[in-house]
Amino acid sequence: QVQLVESGGGLVQPGGSLRLSCAATGFTISNYNMYWYRQAPGKERVMVARILSTGGSTWYVDSVKGRFTISRDNGKNTVYLQMNSLKSEDTALYYCNAWSGSEDYWGQGTQVTVSS
Repeated sequence: QVQLVESGGGLVQPGGSLRLSCAATGFTISNYNMYWYRQAPGKERVMVARILSTGGSTWYVDSVKGRFTISRDNGKNTVYLQMNSLKSEDTALYYCNAWSGSEDYWGQGTQVTVSS
């Protein structure tokens, strides 16, 4: 059964850190580009970070550059999003996505709330 399961979300104070994990089952992430998206209440889902299957090249939306880091451990079939210096505007439901061109898988999301 193909599944992406996100974890690591929670409530954190501004300036704090969280590390999100996305564990894949039923397929091998090494063949997929992996993405993190987020969706804030009342807003569209937007791409936050991407890591390519080949070469591991990364991309980040401007608002998180220098604060977030995407990484992948193909041996553990897991992708991560390290989030530092969190701001209230980072509050959202964070989704993991795996895309190969012909297959597109999504997780159920993990909530991140940044508040004092």
